[in-house]
Amino acid sequence: MFAPRTTPWPLVALFTAGYLAPYLLPTTVGRLDSGLPLSATEAGAIGSALLLSSAAAGFLLASRVDRIGPRTLARIGLVLAIVGYGGAALTHFVPAVVAGALVGGFGSGTATTVAATGIAAQPDPHRTTTLGLLGVSALAGALYLAIPLLGAGHGQPLAAIALTALAVWPLTGRLPVRTAVAHSPLGGTRLPRPRSGLVLALVMFCWSLAQNALWGVSGRIGLAQAHLAEATVGAVFAVALGAGLLGVVGAGAVGPRFGRALPIGAGTALISGCIVLSASATDLTTFASGEIAWNVLYPVVLSYVIGLAASLDPRGRWAVLVGSASSLGTAAGPLTGSVLAAQAGFPVMGAVLAVGLLVITVPLTAVATLSARLGAQPPAAPRTTPAPDFTTAA
Repeated sequence: MFAPRTTPWPLVALFTAGYLAPYLLPTTVGRLDSGLPLSATEAGAIGSALLLSSAAAGFLLASRVDRIGPRTLARIGLVLAIVGYGGAALTHFVPAVVAGALVGGFGSGTATTVAATGIAAQPDPHRTTTLGLLGVSALAGALYLAIPLLGAGHGQPLAAIALTALAVWPLTGRLPVRTAVAHSPLGGTRLPRPRSGLVLALVMFCWSLAQNALWGVSGRIGLAQAHLAEATVGAVFAVALGAGLLGVVGAGAVGPRFGRALPIGAGTALISGCIVLSASATDLTTFASGEIAWNVLYPVVLSYVIGLAASLDPRGRWAVLVGSASSLGTAAGPLTGSVLAAQAGFPVMGAVLAVGLLVITVPLTAVATLSARLGAQPPAAPRTTPAPDFTTAA
């Protein structure tokens, strides 16, 4: 009889806590703009700085999780998130808010790094990643409904992220104190398929930048251009994130049935249309249609891109590098969107982002097609130690 599958709930919880800040970015940036003496561009810059700090944690700590220990590092990350976001939520002094966002962002990135490292060691990492995406989408959707009911001010979304980190803290006791030290994911033999890997990393920087340029200003589009109430915008985001859950489940169900090139190429082209629709919205119907369709497609394409990066190197080194490039694009997105919107308006911003996505669809699809033609790489060397057991039976 086969052993029952197990679910690494501490890793799923850490993933949720780490990714919540990017998911709440529209309301966070919008509240910074409306609740503090900041321009829209300055609020977007703080959002970008938060995400850049999170990406920096990934670059610095990806190869140090084993050395420091998952439990210790996860707790450090959660403490930084609690102190940083909590402090930023409690003050109106702009430099202190910026400092808190940077500290909290580094904490989010640290938690995400521990989660990603642990998930990679699981027998079924795709299943664990899917559970994490489901968790953060559901939580963010609920918060988009709840935050407008809690009153005005910049602190509510930041406090929600801090409280989530606090709630996850007890689960860190089930993380291992130490894991067997292995080779760094970026060390060892020469990287296979260097041309495809470099192209994919560069393209994913641009892909993530375009997605988060829209996401970072989506709240302002709904409020300022579509003339919606904050509660209505929050409800649209909640429904959109709920629809995104369907995208995650659907991608898992379809799997590799149609290969990777078709879902990635066609999906990115459709996303470009959603961006144009959302950015030009002047009423509820158009705004909701663009945001919901986009949130359905985004996780579908992302899941196939993650699989493509992993297929380039069975040791996962290209997955690490492509993920890091994507994080940098995510960090640059809010400021890019704010600057484009301030200089040219939301519709022109959407058109520029859409054209950029259509341009990068060509090399992105080419890498996926070439990878399919070359086939899978030889299997990776077997692990010298079993993956740590964080889990309870599902």
